[in-house]
Parts: sequence; structure tokens; C-alpha cells
Amino acid sequence: MRIERSMPKIPEPVKEPLRVPPRVEAPPHFPGASFDVVGIAASAGGLSALLHLARNLPPAFPSALVVVQHLDPRHRSLMAQILSRSATLAVKEAAEGDHLAPATIFVAPPNWHLLVNCDARLSLSQSELVHFLRPSADLMLESLAFSYRERAVAVVLTGTGSDGAMGVRAIKKMGGTVIVQDRKSAEFFGMPGAAIETGDVDVVLPLEEIPAALVALVTEKEAT
Repeated sequence: MRIERSMPKIPEPVKEPLRVPPRVEAPPHFPGASFDVVGIAASAGGLSALLHLARNLPPAFPSALVVVQHLDPRHRSLMAQILSRSATLAVKEAAEGDHLAPATIFVAPPNWHLLVNCDARLSLSQSELVHFLRPSADLMLESLAFSYRERAVAVVLTGTGSDGAMGVRAIKKMGGTVIVQDRKSAEFFGMPGAAIETGDVDVVLPLEEIPAALVALVTEKEAT
């Protein structure tokens, strides 16, 4: 015989509508920059592509650059050191609380998500993998889109898989600009191809043309 015991009725919690926290204030703009931050996503073949960018961006590049390159989480990364040997810009492995600065490349450390905050600072997170990846280009670009909106640029370089495609959508939705490496110059076209398939890419360029395009894009034009 089944005996049912009555339990005291627990009042249901009052449900409030989900609210997206507003951006308290826009992050500071860098002098001479029409876009403040360039978010770069790369994977397989990315080191060569990133070295090309590092060698061909001028020392006075007016924006900050934030790089997510998929790396083996089991090993210490030498990415920042390798890039710094060729770069005309400052290069550092991103650390919690780093403040974005123009003419500086911040590289995500292996096994850490890298996020761009509204106060122009960087955060590191070991939250769950996104599409089996950490760091995730999607998370970085989505945080960049929310924080910098129309003053953000996304660049998707060579790589396998589709990481970065959702981030591209976010950048474009918030008014930013998207550049993607073309099939011919990309060692692996998975990531660039997935970005292009979103329909939210502004321009597709061979690798050798991307540095000049970035300079032209982010350098603020003087009023005539």
C-alpha cells in the first residue's frame, strides 16, 4: 500500500525578467584610432600568418591587438616570445587585469579563455571548453563586440574548424568590421571559410594585404 505524505507548500520564487547589464560607460578611445581593438583568431598554420602581421604593422599602430591562437594546453607557450622577435610592436602574453594599449599585441595563454572587458582590461577564465577549445576565439570576439561595439575589428586567419564564426556574427551585429584571410593564402581554410559562410564578413583578403588594410582601417582620418 502506497502512503503519500503531504509536504508543506513552498512558495515559488518571484520570477523577474532576464536583464542584460548595460555597459556603464564606453571604454576609452585611443588617440588617432578609428577602431580601438583588433581581435585576431587563428589556429593551424597561424604562427606563420601572425608573424607576417607582426612584421608588417608599423610601430605607431594606433590600436591594441588581442590574439587567440589555438595551442597545446599541455605545454608552455612561446608564442609571445616568438612574435616579439619579429614584431615592430610590443608583444606580451596576456595576464589577468592587463590594460589594453595601442601598438601592443596581447596573446592568449594556452588553456585560458581571454576576454576583453568594458573597462579596457583583459580577463582570463578557465570556464568550460567551447567547441572543445580553450582559448576560444568565439568567446574573445563576443566579449570584444560587447565592450567595443562599432570600434572593434575581427580578423580570422588560417585554421581548421569553425571557431570564430559566432564571434564574427557578434562583431558585425554590434557594428564592428570583419576581415578574413582568403582561401589561396590560408594554409587551412576551415576557420576563414566558416566566417565567410556567416555572411557577416566585410572583406576577404590575401594574407599579404591584411596589414596594410588594417593600417588604413584603424588610422583615424583627419577632418578636412
